Amino acid sequence: MSDTAEITMLLDAARDGDRGALDRVLATLYQELHTMARRQLAGQHGHTLDATALVHEAYLKLIGRREAQFDDRGHFFAYAASAMRSVVVDYARQRLAQKRGGDLHRVTDLPEDISGGVRLDEETLGLDTALNRLAAVDPRLVQVVELRYFGGLSELEIAALLQRSERSIRRDWQKARMFLLASLREA
Repeated sequence: MSDTAEITMLLDAARDGDRGALDRVLATLYQELHTMARRQLAGQHGHTLDATALVHEAYLKLIGRREAQFDDRGHFFAYAASAMRSVVVDYARQRLAQKRGGDLHRVTDLPEDISGGVRLDEETLGLDTALNRLAAVDPRLVQVVELRYFGGLSELEIAALLQRSERSIRRDWQKARMFLLASLREA
């Protein structure tokens, strides 16, 4: 049986409530999740959140949600990227709470090239607020941003996961960036 077929079978079992199947999916895909997390935290030094902690915290969020259902590998990774976003945002909030005057400041850029990783500061909180606004307009665009920005996946990888064309993903990324930049400048 191929890895994809096995993962699909395990995802089906997890969808039917088999937590052991979800554990096996996570064990099988752990290295990919860890690679996603490592890419996103690249360049972040002096923080207590590392790639392993990010994957483990995201895992706890995944298993903690009873309603979590994964139709396929793409859906699983989209959910994992969303869980990683949640962990990073919570971490940034916690860091700000520890600082004096942890007020948000205005974010004015969402870089095209995100190879430097996610920033673990108030900019992440501003981005999270903008993403919540975008979710009300087009949840599909939020999914692309989460996979690209928080999951660290390339447009080609996202296209394969979501079974869409790379060109379509590129358009979605550009639309999302335009919306988010406008939203961040208004904040």
